[in-house]
Amino acid sequence: MRDRVPVAWLQLSRDKLRLLVGVAGVALAVILVFMQLGFRTAVYRSATRYHRALDYDLVLLSPKTPFIGFPREFSRRRLFQALGFTGVASVSPVYMQQANWKNPWKHNVRNIVVVGVDPARRSFRLDAIVSQREWLQREDTLLFDSHARPEYGPVARELASGRAKLAVEVNDRHVEVAGLFALGTSFGIDGSLVTSDLNFMRLFPGHSEARIHLGLIQLEPGADADQLRDVLDAALEDDVLVLTRAQWMEREVAFWSSTTPTGFVFGFGAIMGLVVGSVIVYQILFADVSQHLREYATLKAMGYSNHYLSGIVLQEAAWLAALGYLPGIAVTLGLYRVTAQATRLPLELTPALALGVLVLTAGMCGCAGVIALRKVRSADPAEVFG
Repeated sequence: MRDRVPVAWLQLSRDKLRLLVGVAGVALAVILVFMQLGFRTAVYRSATRYHRALDYDLVLLSPKTPFIGFPREFSRRRLFQALGFTGVASVSPVYMQQANWKNPWKHNVRNIVVVGVDPARRSFRLDAIVSQREWLQREDTLLFDSHARPEYGPVARELASGRAKLAVEVNDRHVEVAGLFALGTSFGIDGSLVTSDLNFMRLFPGHSEARIHLGLIQLEPGADADQLRDVLDAALEDDVLVLTRAQWMEREVAFWSSTTPTGFVFGFGAIMGLVVGSVIVYQILFADVSQHLREYATLKAMGYSNHYLSGIVLQEAAWLAALGYLPGIAVTLGLYRVTAQATRLPLELTPALALGVLVLTAGMCGCAGVIALRKVRSADPAEVFG
């Protein structure tokens, strides 16, 4: 095998312009695949931010809830019914609804998610919210997501600079932002506010306190979450779903991957990137084989088998895959950084994603090489020199 590597490389690198075009084509395909798969992963990760940030073992929600950004309400009675079951340690009602945020600087109005919780209960895992729960007990006081979209104004910068509070308008009501927490955005949520359940009712005076959007259930130590989920699901009415954390996250991801075109679009984009790369690599290899067809025929006449000649072409494909992957991943790192800053989505180049795209790149170039092999196998010394 080692004696074939120089032959493949020398043949591929003989035409520098053709090699450059091939490497650029593979790099472009790599970048397209990385961006499409990266966006798809970022959508799923961002969609489950609340699922990971809230403190619970089981959750109650309405079966009519499409996704976390637009939860449907249900009776708070269901949550207190769950409290009566053995193994349930405590419950926490959560109110969650879209509100109108008025930018204090530009005075434009934008939707923002308001989450109302009982300050006396631990509803969030985030230390920033847990440590600032006393602020939520004050009337018309809220916490602001520092990772929200910049269209809400420089709220985080103002508070981080030492300002104690910031007066804003939410649903035409004058309130104060007294602290920050870091959560982040998603395709359905551009920003979030956390406040007390009483302040939530002041912001939404038409909403009944008896109608909640989420019910958080904390279990006693040693309780089996899956077993208790089945018990509660059988006992409670059909107007609520009882889910574990993993099931709730799977339900959210399923909404974005199957109910919306998001999963299909990004998956199809990755496939098209591979197709483009395959066509470019095939054209490069086909042109290279055609140009050196007499040499291949000569090797055949000398007794070299099709297997040997095929190995040269496939090694050229491997060289193109390696040379195209390296600049592709380098450019992707920069694009991920810029895009993450612009969109606030969690774009991250993980080792699993890097390895997966490397395998896809090798497969893409390998398939193009296999197709180009037909030209090598058809090289007949009698026809070439006849």
